[in-house]
Amino acid sequence: MSQALPPIVLDHPLVRHKLTRLRDRNTSTAGFRRLTRELSLLLAYEATRNLSLAPRHIEAPSGSMEGEELDGKKLCFVSILRAGNGLLDGMLDLVPSARVGHIGLRRDHETLEVSEYYFNMPSDIPGRTCIVLDPMLATGHSAAAALTRVKAAGATNPIFACLLAVPEGIAHMAELHPDVQIVTCSIDSHLDEHGYIVPGLGDAGDRLFGTR
Repeated sequence: MSQALPPIVLDHPLVRHKLTRLRDRNTSTAGFRRLTRELSLLLAYEATRNLSLAPRHIEAPSGSMEGEELDGKKLCFVSILRAGNGLLDGMLDLVPSARVGHIGLRRDHETLEVSEYYFNMPSDIPGRTCIVLDPMLATGHSAAAALTRVKAAGATNPIFACLLAVPEGIAHMAELHPDVQIVTCSIDSHLDEHGYIVPGLGDAGDRLFGTR
């Protein structure tokens, strides 16, 4: 088996500041949504760092020049429902022309096993850079299942972007998808006995949608 890619952790003062506010249990639903959107934009900036470029000749106000533009098909952001949708807005702010796919997964809280209930992707996935989105990489079961489906749909070299990860989830991903680059804002300590990240930020879906 090939060696897994090491996770990329955003080490920037703005990311650390916003993530601290996001973790605060007293942050309102509106504040949580806003901070998630802002952090997702920063995540998108890092996750798209290695996109390929093609030359383009343009006429600038003071003369002609050789510029650059993105090469190939447009990006595809793939949201793992429902919490992954919280990362979409910021990503689309940065790349408004990107396609969007959705994967619905349920996790059994006793066995931690994952089952799929929804899958909807653009028809022309092959050739697109797919960035799979979920706020947290906990056990890694949902992320791994989503990436398996995205690869089966034709995606090559997908990227996984999340706000938080833990060593357990990273190890699971390394075992099943060593070729997938993980981009995250923080690697937290561990999972508790219920499979939740410590210190984490609570249930991201509940905090995003006000259902806690």
